[in-house]
Amino acid sequence: LATLADGLIREVGAAPGERFLQNIALSFDASVSDLLMALTSGAALVLNPAPQPATAGDLAGLIVRHRITRLTLTPGMLATLTPREVPTLRGLHLGGEALPAETARRWAAAGVRVVQAYGPTESTIAATMSAPLRAGETPHIGVPVANTRALVLDEALQPVPVGVVGELYLAGAGLARGYVGRPELTAERFVACPFGAGERMYRTGDRVRWSRHGVLEFVGRVDDQVKVRGFRVELGEVEAAVRSHPAVDQAVVIVREDRPGDERLVAYVIPEPGATMDPAALRAYTAEALPGYMVPSAVVTLAEFPLSASTKVDKRALPAPDYQEQSAGRAPRGPREQLLCDLFAEVLGLDRVSIDDDFFALGGHSLLATRLASRIRSAFGAEVSVRTVFEAPTVARLAPAVDNAASRPAPARVLPRPDRIPLSFGQRRLWFLNRFEGANAIYNMPLALRLTGDLDVAALEAALGDLVARHESLRTVFAEDETGPHQVIVDAEVARPGLTPQPSSAERIDDDVALAARYAFDLAAEVPLRVWLFEVSPREHVLLLVLHHIVADGWSMPLLMNDLGAAFRARRDGVEPSWQPLPLSYADYALWQQDVLGDEDDPQSPLGRQLGFWRDALAGLPDEIALPVDRPRPVVASYRGDRVPVEVPADLHRGLVDLARQCGATVFMVLQSAFAVLLSRLGAGSDIPMGSPIAGRTDDALNGLVGFFVNTLVLRTDLSGSPSFTEVLRRVREADLAAYANQDVPFERLVEMLNPERSLSRHPLFQVMLSLNNTEQAPAGAVSGVDGLSVSAQGVGAGVSKFDLLLGLSDGTGPDGEPILRGILEFSVDLFDRETAEDLATRFVRLLAAVVANPEVRVDRVPVLTTDELTRLVDGPDGTRRDL
Repeated sequence: LATLADGLIREVGAAPGERFLQNIALSFDASVSDLLMALTSGAALVLNPAPQPATAGDLAGLIVRHRITRLTLTPGMLATLTPREVPTLRGLHLGGEALPAETARRWAAAGVRVVQAYGPTESTIAATMSAPLRAGETPHIGVPVANTRALVLDEALQPVPVGVVGELYLAGAGLARGYVGRPELTAERFVACPFGAGERMYRTGDRVRWSRHGVLEFVGRVDDQVKVRGFRVELGEVEAAVRSHPAVDQAVVIVREDRPGDERLVAYVIPEPGATMDPAALRAYTAEALPGYMVPSAVVTLAEFPLSASTKVDKRALPAPDYQEQSAGRAPRGPREQLLCDLFAEVLGLDRVSIDDDFFALGGHSLLATRLASRIRSAFGAEVSVRTVFEAPTVARLAPAVDNAASRPAPARVLPRPDRIPLSFGQRRLWFLNRFEGANAIYNMPLALRLTGDLDVAALEAALGDLVARHESLRTVFAEDETGPHQVIVDAEVARPGLTPQPSSAERIDDDVALAARYAFDLAAEVPLRVWLFEVSPREHVLLLVLHHIVADGWSMPLLMNDLGAAFRARRDGVEPSWQPLPLSYADYALWQQDVLGDEDDPQSPLGRQLGFWRDALAGLPDEIALPVDRPRPVVASYRGDRVPVEVPADLHRGLVDLARQCGATVFMVLQSAFAVLLSRLGAGSDIPMGSPIAGRTDDALNGLVGFFVNTLVLRTDLSGSPSFTEVLRRVREADLAAYANQDVPFERLVEMLNPERSLSRHPLFQVMLSLNNTEQAPAGAVSGVDGLSVSAQGVGAGVSKFDLLLGLSDGTGPDGEPILRGILEFSVDLFDRETAEDLATRFVRLLAAVVANPEVRVDRVPVLTTDELTRLVDGPDGTRRDL
């Protein structure tokens, strides 16, 4: 209490001659604040003579009548006053709720000393306190008071970087012992502090972040994070957007469920004096700053907010809105817009979409944009590009673009089969590499499943035969004659894989799987699928499928799991699988691809035009970028690799999503920009080429096929001229959209056209690969659903790396159900030590946090040092600190 009194007196300005009003109920811990300040500073304390605290209508009169100069109250109560009503007030001590920026500005501009404090009862009233806020300064909760520590931690109780939101934990002398008679709650909220032996800390349940100015900014309650339409929403962010409207004085946003199962965001606002509130205009205003799912469904205008006994806003007393007056978005105005709304909803996995909902704000990304463009081509017969979706991301804006679009090329279809079936463009390079380098495991794609329970081996073997019969690509041999390579489709019965359990054990199963995954295919002599069944115990098996990349891609793997699961369940029941027949096969695709792209020697053909684009886009591309390697590049790459984990936590992931939305980009583009900045800061130069896979399934008929459709785009990042990070992101967006519009040229054709200096020591055109896998994945138990058998993924460590570095990230879910990114940084052991790769992964996540906190930072100023490196630089050999 002595520490608290000292801080309050200093910041609020308590002194002899000042007059405090005791208007807070004595049952509320904040009432101690006025008592302390008055009694320890020599100021006068006026006790409210009424049995209850003064209400909004009486408070101003009480202040004027008793010439009150200093006052403690909540921002909600302060909203009922204006500076002109209470001219004697010179100091405000605020707490209990977040302080709106406009409220702080109004009182600070009037010359009133405004101090924002924060503190739960469990930490003796106030744990942090701001200095007096300046007019126009963003409200914050300051710094810890003396003898108190504020720790901003993630879910793993690790400190988060500056600018990243985490949960606030408090430690120090002010902590309570616990809750009387509630040991379980005490154990849950008062936890061991990992940063001090024997020290405790209190888990506040509040979300905050350190600003770059060294003060704490309050974001909201952990339980203020709600889910609406399947999206996680931070109510504080919505409130901030609503409050920023010039006609809004105060705002509160809540989730209401006025009809069972129909949860909606509702904003309650108090307008500025004299302002007129138009709910539709306010919703349109917030839609410019927020994703569609965060825009309130209704806006309710009030003269004042209902307050609880502790003078906080009583959210339970807020009235229900009239939803009929406020549509949640304009409905389609005709059959064309209705069909587009249906396509948006289908691709995004939503129940409904209005014509004003933004595709990317609802969770869209470049892959889904590609899928939407494909759906539009099929439905309207119109050629709509991914760039068009980016530039017109709502149905209302996209509909005219569809009307004006050119007719689509001929859809994927079955064509007459010649005697010699050509390879697709993508297959040609993999075939060439297999012949040039010899049989190896570099392009193997292993899929391992751990099967626990009663396994019907005969049913599984039959299901594998069904799988091979369904997908021709799995039974294709790549023969060669004097005219070159061609596809030979093997009869399904001949290609049916046998399944003989091989003995293994819990101790050696990982090694057995890894060894089998390195099987070297001879594509000219055998089908590109091998299957093993390892028996760990009578009730524990591991099924391993190894495919060569020439017949499959990342999209194919969930298809394989789903089809295998359906066939296995059917065979266990003694019947054949009843799946729908595929509209065409991969061989049909290879023929259609040649037909639709045309002759590359014709500059007006699609292939000729796209080759011209890439010739210009990749002119002057560096043969090799300088990476922070641990040893020189060998003459011949061994392709031996290892990997380290990478994880982007939920708060940082939200920051990436917000940054992408603000810049009209995708999360992938933010990741690409950040990775390029990191490599550049570590010596790679200002021209950073990266490879990135793109699905390549530009027609709906291809979506169910197992095959090699993926193409590799060379994405070039220009970092010249010391730009800001947002400028780099703008450049990346333009370059990537142009690349997406010219994605049909196979990578191997680019290599032939550009003819870079060939080397067996490195990958041509780029040495760094970046991948963000946000495709829909097959569920982990895709082949389960049979009584007595459960399925889980079995890790496969093949120890291979095709590139110097590969950063592969996927959408995931954290322990609390929030979206995160997780993946791996795969590296060539020819060049890197594991410790170096771990440092790179750490630096990358730190850099992401830095650019999210300050997107306008110049890229040559982005911090990339690890904590240990910074300590070594700042601390001299004798332990003295140096200025840098």
